[in-house]
Amino acid sequence: MLLGPIDAIRVFTFDMAAARPFYTETLGLKATLTTDDIAIFDTGGARLILETADRDDADERDLVGRFVGLSFTVDNIDGVCTELRNRGARLDNPPAQQDWGGTLAHVKDPDGNILTLVQYP
Repeated sequence: MLLGPIDAIRVFTFDMAAARPFYTETLGLKATLTTDDIAIFDTGGARLILETADRDDADERDLVGRFVGLSFTVDNIDGVCTELRNRGARLDNPPAQQDWGGTLAHVKDPDGNILTLVQYP
């Protein structure tokens, strides 16, 4: 194989101090490294790297507050969504059954980055 497994996914924030607790306390991810500008979380697979973006840089501004394109697998999407709401997370819609048989939900971090939750059939 030419490529190995996915090692890390990067998500960008304007406010690390507000974003870090969302990933640790709300989502329950374990931080393996934290600085003022970066936080690395263990997801049990690929690492999630939270990185500070510069609001004054037009290219970096576009990296924050968007659909991220990463999915966290869950066994009980309804229960996870209820727990995340109880922890103060913003979910766009209730979990939705997909044509392919799985169920998806979306949660927003403090910057409005949209993360996907997926329960496979």
